Amino acid sequence: MADFAETELHKGMPEFGPDLLADVSLPAAVIHEAPLAHNLAWMQRFASDHGARLAPHGKTTMTLALFHRQLAAGAWGITLATAPQCRAAFAHGIKRLLMANQLVGEANMAIVARLIEAGAEFYCVVDSAANVDHLGRYFAACGLRLPVLVELGIDGGRCGCRDQDAVLALAERVASEPALVLSGLEGYEGVVQGDDPARDVRDYAWHLVEAAQTLDHDGLIEAPAPLITASGSAWYDLIAAVFQEARLGPHFVPVLRPGCYVVHDHGLYRRAQQGVLGRRPELERGLKPALEVFAQVVSLPEPGLAIVGLGKRDIGVDQLPEPQRRYREGGRADRPLPVDGWRVTRLMDQHAFVALPSDPDGDNGEVRVGDIVAFGTSHPCLTFDKWRRLCRVDERLQVVEVLETWF
Repeated sequence: MADFAETELHKGMPEFGPDLLADVSLPAAVIHEAPLAHNLAWMQRFASDHGARLAPHGKTTMTLALFHRQLAAGAWGITLATAPQCRAAFAHGIKRLLMANQLVGEANMAIVARLIEAGAEFYCVVDSAANVDHLGRYFAACGLRLPVLVELGIDGGRCGCRDQDAVLALAERVASEPALVLSGLEGYEGVVQGDDPARDVRDYAWHLVEAAQTLDHDGLIEAPAPLITASGSAWYDLIAAVFQEARLGPHFVPVLRPGCYVVHDHGLYRRAQQGVLGRRPELERGLKPALEVFAQVVSLPEPGLAIVGLGKRDIGVDQLPEPQRRYREGGRADRPLPVDGWRVTRLMDQHAFVALPSDPDGDNGEVRVGDIVAFGTSHPCLTFDKWRRLCRVDERLQVVEVLETWF
């Protein structure tokens, strides 16, 4: 038994062979190379065309190989959500880290202090005098200087100063702390709500611009190349347009932070992308879904019902997965079977209830136990964090790389 543990269990599961349809233990999370490469180039080109830098939000994937693909495509840095995420990224060669959250708690401050001592270029956000005071004391005691961005929020939103007066007051507080370096302004438009969200997001972006210009005019920004940064994965076009229209000057660095674009999805962000293309029809060939979860039919217990070995532990559940294609086990990628009329009605921990059309032997062909179904995801963040390893596959569904996550 000990030999088995050493030779098999320590390899990590599931098993990954060269052929997704024959050699891989399913369910498995799968990234398709062609749409992945398209998305990397598409978003980088979008940012560059708008005079902005791209710092993709790494919390989406926490996949260091993808971080390096994003940097190789031209990204300015990587955005993270927590100090441990930043530590994992830096340990794998990511030097410029933007933590788009408040750095709170001395255990987290200690992580960041070690990163800065090791050579990381690190930024975090602040929105309270209490946090500024604590950071100032801690990093002064370490003999380090911490670059911070003041966060501008909205009433009823998440974090952030609620108005420009609060931004200015906090900036003055930062300026009084020798260990802190005011390096710009940060915001997040994803919490903006209203009857006309596109208009409200643009208004919020202009508030960011006005606050940044005021900080600059008042001489409160110490960094020579201050950042102005916002943009999740739904409204990046509006944020980029306002930053470009604002003509902030060559010393400001506009930074966009979408994360989900790298693999896109079949749900939430597909709808958001339709909104982007509706507003900007000149943006041809938008993002493409690259992430799917492949799983097998495990039971056909009654007519019109298939049970698939896929559940809440395998795929995000903010909306039910969508069947995309079906294959025979050991079949070929160029011989998919349709799933017309297939509909997931319920997810348990590791089972999906799939309603089949009334004539399952019609256009869908015979459905068999063991058939492999590719499911589209919604909100990729909530699928990535369920996997330690994912398959990157080519158009023949051959596994060309096994990608590790670091959640």
